[in-house]
Amino acid sequence: MNIVKIISDELGVRQSQTEAAVKLIDEGNTIPFIARYRKEATGALNDEQLRHLDERLRYLRSLEERKAAVIASIEEQGMLTEELKDKIDKASTLVAVEDLYRPYKPKKKTRAGIARQKGLEGLAMIISLQRTNRSIEEEALSFVSEEKGVADVKEAISGALDIIAENISDDAQYRTYIRKLSMKEGLISSQAKDKTAESVYEMYYDFEEPVNKIVGHRILALNRGEKEKVLTVKILAPVDKIITYLEKQIITSDNRFTTPLLKEAIADSYDRLIAPSIERDIRNELTEKAEDGAITVFGKNLKQLLLQPPIAGHVVLGWDPAFRTGCKLAVVDPTGKVLETKVIFPTAPQNKVAEAKAELKRLIKKYNITLISLGNGTASRESEQVIVELIKEIDTPLQYVIVSEAGASVYSASKLATEEFPSFDVGQRSAASIARRLQDPLSELVKIEPKAIGVGQYQHDMNQKKLDESLGGVVEDSVNLVGVDINTASAALLEYVSGINKTLARNIVAYREANGKFITRADLLKVEKLGPKAFEQCAGFLRIPGGKNLLDNTGVHPESYEATRKLLELTDTDMGDKTKLGALWQDDKSVHRLAEELGIGELTLKDIIKELMKPGRDPREDMPKPVLKSDVLDMEDLKPGMRLKGTVRNVIDFGAFVDIGVHQDGLVHISQITDRYIKHPLDALSIGDVVEVEVLSVDVKKKRISLTMKLK
Repeated sequence: MNIVKIISDELGVRQSQTEAAVKLIDEGNTIPFIARYRKEATGALNDEQLRHLDERLRYLRSLEERKAAVIASIEEQGMLTEELKDKIDKASTLVAVEDLYRPYKPKKKTRAGIARQKGLEGLAMIISLQRTNRSIEEEALSFVSEEKGVADVKEAISGALDIIAENISDDAQYRTYIRKLSMKEGLISSQAKDKTAESVYEMYYDFEEPVNKIVGHRILALNRGEKEKVLTVKILAPVDKIITYLEKQIITSDNRFTTPLLKEAIADSYDRLIAPSIERDIRNELTEKAEDGAITVFGKNLKQLLLQPPIAGHVVLGWDPAFRTGCKLAVVDPTGKVLETKVIFPTAPQNKVAEAKAELKRLIKKYNITLISLGNGTASRESEQVIVELIKEIDTPLQYVIVSEAGASVYSASKLATEEFPSFDVGQRSAASIARRLQDPLSELVKIEPKAIGVGQYQHDMNQKKLDESLGGVVEDSVNLVGVDINTASAALLEYVSGINKTLARNIVAYREANGKFITRADLLKVEKLGPKAFEQCAGFLRIPGGKNLLDNTGVHPESYEATRKLLELTDTDMGDKTKLGALWQDDKSVHRLAEELGIGELTLKDIIKELMKPGRDPREDMPKPVLKSDVLDMEDLKPGMRLKGTVRNVIDFGAFVDIGVHQDGLVHISQITDRYIKHPLDALSIGDVVEVEVLSVDVKKKRISLTMKLK
């Protein structure tokens, strides 16, 4: 198997690009580092392509290892032929390899195995060959043996048919055909275990859909309904076609003695051995594809959320709403430092609104608070009402933003939160987190397990290892895209930087606390256990604002510092000169000439020029800003035809949820996003997008709002 060729064909890139990427991965380089600083080698493969490449590389290598193990096992048995070895070598999936290995795989105790022990393989052979002129009862007489446990002719024939059934089941060609036909023409069906019971799965109580057309989110819904014992899910295969196919393949002679028995063995083989196994294979394949699709959507949503622009320069009041236990408040300064915490009780059952407002006015005046970050959990609606009334009563500018609380409770009860705020209770920690995720979403959200952030579907039902790996990659790519201030970053943020693990992250923070701020990137080499390889991987992604070397606050890698200095000298240019550098960046001839003169690649040179144009630029600047609010709208106020501005909160397979300021997000179905055809809502929308919508319908009782973006 030519792994490089396979991956190159899948990615649609040159083999030389794949070879270079594989070599760099094998040398221990991280995906962000390769994507950013080894563009010449890989032909500018981006982080998404490189992660796909890495995933396929691991799969194909494990496939090769499995092939080698299977071949060795069959060879050990003395059963390996050149034809079989060639088939195994050419197999492109693990399923295909296991199909070929099946006849030779050591089996647990089976009916066929017991029949073989009783010496009935010869009778099975007579029936399979279809050449006998005698009745099978006559043939079976010689196989009756008290010593071997074959009591009579009937038992002998039954055992022989068990052997034939297993042989049919073990045939790789048959299984491949049946699997493909079942995928192509089969139906997936679900029934309710109790049709009178109310549940979220009611649309699946009597459900059928072609296997080859069912969409991923329905597969995941069916799986969950089955897991919760609400649904019974089955694959309805084209049984008649399958049986006809098997009979044509197996019954090659019109022998009146053997044909009925072979038909019996074929039916038994399919019902008892093949069908359950093929159903498992199909369900697993459907689930894997659905999970991969859901993980992709989750990853794209997560990236958009992580890359939301920070709201800098505000003293923010974090508000964790609640009823009985009161609303927890945390005043956080522009650097993220918690200045004061408080508990107020403006909501039921205490309803101390006047007292709460007085406390809020005191805090606003004392700390010059200009922005409230309100969590969207329990009692958010009631808290929002208090905030709006407060805004009307004070004469200083004050706005608020409703932020997702997803993961705040996970963070507040974590070991990290305990270390960060040892004297705070979980409510105070949660309020601080809610404030900080508005000030700098990336820095705060990395403290939370990615799957707990709340921008996916069915995340608890899927392969957790694959989900964690994929989302971890998204966080890593996001952190390295933005860059990290080494003198302010937490250990939680640092561990996502290329080349830095948990231990190194803690060591960096410990060094900083012991020795003060890092002055240059080179100081990183003084950190315990941070050697040259780790430095190479991380240095370009760590920033030092106001440091000794201005390049330390850019994405220029230290390995290119000398070339960068020469570039500025040769072009008589200063850092930040957008006009001169911009003209140079667009002039391919000049770039080509300078790259040769400086001894670096053209892609690297263009990246350097881009960094010099805007030193310390935050790529999140280009993302849509959060909508700041000063008034509130009730769900009851909504009427069909109303036009509103909203923020996309989540994107799923069948649409997008939009926050329009009424506490309950409205759904824009995929059919209502745009007039043009789109395969997925992500083709048109991203989390954080500010969109104009029109209300289609409102169901106050069920708390459902239907919206459209197709405005006339």
